[in-house]
Amino acid sequence: MEDKVKITYRGWPGHFICGDRCVFHLNSLLECGDLKIVVSTVGMLKTENGNYDTIGCDRYYETMAFVAKRENEFYDANVNKQLEIESRCCWGKLKDEWKANKGHWKVIEEIKNKMLNGSIKIIGEDHE
Repeated sequence: MEDKVKITYRGWPGHFICGDRCVFHLNSLLECGDLKIVVSTVGMLKTENGNYDTIGCDRYYETMAFVAKRENEFYDANVNKQLEIESRCCWGKLKDEWKANKGHWKVIEEIKNKMLNGSIKIIGEDHE
């Protein structure tokens, strides 16, 4: 079957207010017809003293997915429209960079399949 989901890999953090301080970030835009979704993985939050800090409770890396909205010339994450993810999406050790990388691609596969079969579930606040 022909792949109907276009995937664009992008070079900036896709979510997290301190994403610009994260050494590790993956940002992928998935497009299927009019539906556009951002899958974002961030981690290794650099502190002012050069160490690394967690980005949430007991995790150094996290992956999230959001419905995308147009921001100027790009489609970026609408953080008010977070998607449900069944795959593992958090990693708690600083050395889990490889696991976070693999996890990002696994979430892309999950979201791609959900886009194709119409089973996307929004769990964020804004469901319009």
